[in-house]
Amino acid sequence: MFNPSQEDVRRFFCQVYAKQQSAHLNDALETLAGLWVAEHPEYATDLSDVDAALAKQYKGEDGQSNPFLHLSMHVSVSEQCSIDQPRGIRQAVELLAAKRNSLHDAHHEVMECLGTMLWESQRSGRPPDGQAYIAAVQRLATRD
Repeated sequence: MFNPSQEDVRRFFCQVYAKQQSAHLNDALETLAGLWVAEHPEYATDLSDVDAALAKQYKGEDGQSNPFLHLSMHVSVSEQCSIDQPRGIRQAVELLAAKRNSLHDAHHEVMECLGTMLWESQRSGRPPDGQAYIAAVQRLATRD
């Protein structure tokens, strides 16, 4: 099982950013991550300095989001959709994207559901509840 550290994730996204600047993305994961990096030019400063990225602490109290967590969640939702796991996520995200006329905006809403599922799992000490997660995304996609 792939279980990257915080440092691994930050190095990966900084490398993707650097490779993207020189048009040298090498594999499918880098290409996917690069698509989401391109959607977030506001993160350029965070991604352009590996040492600063490794040292920075994102606590959320200052209102600044963690760009590495944000980009990781975009990649996670994309990967979930590519394999339709949990079952039904692809259809729900596609429907939500059509309603919002934006895959990016749909992802942001889905990421809220994903974050809630992970927070509840950590709080309760139980495994993540994929059924609750997909149900929350489906509610977003089907509500008027």
